Amino acid sequence: MRVMVTLACTETGDRNYTTTKNKKTHPERMEMMKYCPRLRKHTLHRETK
Repeated sequence: MRVMVTLACTETGDRNYTTTKNKKTHPERMEMMKYCPRLRKHTLHRETK
């Protein structure tokens, strides 16, 4: 039931992280504050398709 998702930075568009999520309990797109190495600061990362 868990699927791999890719997290992309909203400011640069870089796909920096991959993680897993349970589609049954969280059907909406995931958003997390993660570190962006290009900008050298924490930015919002959203799940991409």
